[in-house]
Amino acid sequence: MIRTTKLSLVSLGLAALLAAGSAQAAEDAHSAPKPARQAWTFAGPFGSFDQPQLQRGFQVYREVCSNCHSLQRIAFRNLAEEGGPGFSEGQVKALAAEYKVKDGPNDAGDMFERPGRASDRFPSPFANESAARAALGAVPPDFSVLAKARGYSRGFPLFLLDGLPIPGGGYQEHGVDYIYALLNGYSKDEDPNYNDYFPGHKIGMAKPIADGAVDYTDGSPKTLQQYARDVSAFMMWTAEPKLEERKKTGFRVMAFLLVLAGLLYYTKKKVWADAH
Repeated sequence: MIRTTKLSLVSLGLAALLAAGSAQAAEDAHSAPKPARQAWTFAGPFGSFDQPQLQRGFQVYREVCSNCHSLQRIAFRNLAEEGGPGFSEGQVKALAAEYKVKDGPNDAGDMFERPGRASDRFPSPFANESAARAALGAVPPDFSVLAKARGYSRGFPLFLLDGLPIPGGGYQEHGVDYIYALLNGYSKDEDPNYNDYFPGHKIGMAKPIADGAVDYTDGSPKTLQQYARDVSAFMMWTAEPKLEERKKTGFRVMAFLLVLAGLLYYTKKKVWADAH
């Protein structure tokens, strides 16, 4: 009886898993197309950010995206930290001083504006959500963690492998793939809000950028594809500024555990060598 019950539970579990896979496949068939998998320098267990790319991505954000999108979880000083865009402290201080930051209250109890400091976070383009909604009809999402908050499913059974460090698995760049595809997905000139990759194909943000919109000075192509790639990489960094440090720490931990496992194995053999 117990064996029969266990077999029934296993059967139900398999049926539920297959049903979930079928439901996922049906949903994917009626949704927007999956973004193509891109090659990113920060992908994989040993990946790292490309500093020039992050600097170009920041330029795109500052000249185009910051008109609507905030960057509330990033401070100016983060731009000079290891693993980031690699700006100098002097560049960061000069950049921060170009912004006006609300501070206070002062001795009279009033709020006031002052030039930004390196320790300040990027100020929002709108005073509050109501102001953003009044100006744009909706509140644009904050850029800080958008690359982690967005994504897509590779479907059953591939999504089961995404968190595993094995060939074909361990893929965590769904968000930047989606953002890159979205920025390149405005395919109808007569409808600036039509997007191939947005669910329902109608997005509140009209096409935000086009060829030649940002003047790169390092010789990189001034194309939509290059802008989309650079700002997507920058958004990945804003979502995980300590990515390189995390990967280095993970490698050290795994190496330590492998050495420890080897030592324990040989110690066990030595201790029990004479036991019969």
